[in-house]
Amino acid sequence: MSISLSKGQKISLSKDSAGNNTGLNNIIVGLGWDEAQRKGGFFSKPAPIDCDASVIMLKDGVVQGKEDLIYFGNLTHKSGSVKHLGDNLTGAGDGDDEQITIDLSKVPQDVDRIMFVVNIYDCINRKQHFGMILNAFIRVVNQSTNVEICKFNLSEDYANMTTLITGEIYRHNGEWKFNPLGQATTDASFGHVANKYKQK
Repeated sequence: MSISLSKGQKISLSKDSAGNNTGLNNIIVGLGWDEAQRKGGFFSKPAPIDCDASVIMLKDGVVQGKEDLIYFGNLTHKSGSVKHLGDNLTGAGDGDDEQITIDLSKVPQDVDRIMFVVNIYDCINRKQHFGMILNAFIRVVNQSTNVEICKFNLSEDYANMTTLITGEIYRHNGEWKFNPLGQATTDASFGHVANKYKQK
């Protein structure tokens, strides 16, 4: 049964509620959102909001190289452990708008944290922000059974924010855990977010 998470409510992906090892390796991280109703000008329609999901793979809080950034321009990590299933340009329709598959058994040992980011493409020029987005969520699904493990609804007011760090999967004492974050920033692009995690 899926668990509806609150912000900061961590859940083990390696053990069940009784503390048993689940042997879970292959998961899908699904991200979704809807565009709020907007009015255009007399002669024009507002530009669609194009949200992009991306991944930052970290060691001790630091990105080791550009290959550890998974996004529409680099869909698969060199280890094969993380794969982005492609860009959705509009966010139309029900369910996940973008999906990322992760084989936890293949994640390199020097990676201890996998962060999930959603940003709005060309947000400055289009004057768009997450206050124009509704029903945003991140969820984790057992890929083998297609059963949802947990879901976090990003229900805060994100007006004037242009990037969301939605959640993270991290190693702790030999097990993988999921932490819903819901942290909003005014970064203009995924690149701006990623730069904050590069070696100083």
